Amino acid sequence: MSYRLLISMRAIQRTVANVSKFEGTGLHTGNSSSIEFHPAPEDYGIRFVRKDLSGSPEVPAIVDFVSDISRGTTLSVGNASVHTVEHVLAAVVGLEVDNVRIELTANEPPIGDGSAEPYVEALMRAGFADQKAPRKYLVVDETVSYRNEENGVEIVALPLPNDYRVTVLIDYNNPALGSQHTGLFSLEKEFVSEFSKARTFCFLHEVEVLRDRGLIR
Repeated sequence: MSYRLLISMRAIQRTVANVSKFEGTGLHTGNSSSIEFHPAPEDYGIRFVRKDLSGSPEVPAIVDFVSDISRGTTLSVGNASVHTVEHVLAAVVGLEVDNVRIELTANEPPIGDGSAEPYVEALMRAGFADQKAPRKYLVVDETVSYRNEENGVEIVALPLPNDYRVTVLIDYNNPALGSQHTGLFSLEKEFVSEFSKARTFCFLHEVEVLRDRGLIR
């Protein structure tokens, strides 16, 4: 895979124009927390900042720092961890924000209603500011696949020049849900209205197991 500019998508980086925040409770830790989105310079990327810890350590939102994926994604650098970052990152990526400093007062962002929508609303209140540096895109130029037989998971990335699409099929083998599928063909046109409101959930029979594991507090 390689990096190059996709002409059909946003060509330049952007950040938020102002500071925006909201408060709430973390889903898994149960900790009270506030989250603030701050403007960031070009090529800064997406970074979580633990304001409650000495020195306000930064935790970059890149795969190298993923430390746990137990019913959520945890990022860690040294002793600084941030739990359940996936909804925040969905909002940031869905709104095509390249550079943002995300300040937290606890080890988990507030869960809101269980979707990305509260973060989307906070980012849209902040507004956006275009920057001068070009965006960098990871272009898939050959098929990449991953399969986990035990968990029934398969992910396949296929080359699609100058475009970005996601197709999802899910089947929990539960008659109440059945098989479900959807596709995203335009972040700009579809993410906010069609995808940001999708909420996390679990089955009733999973609740006790999750609590025994120290989750969903």
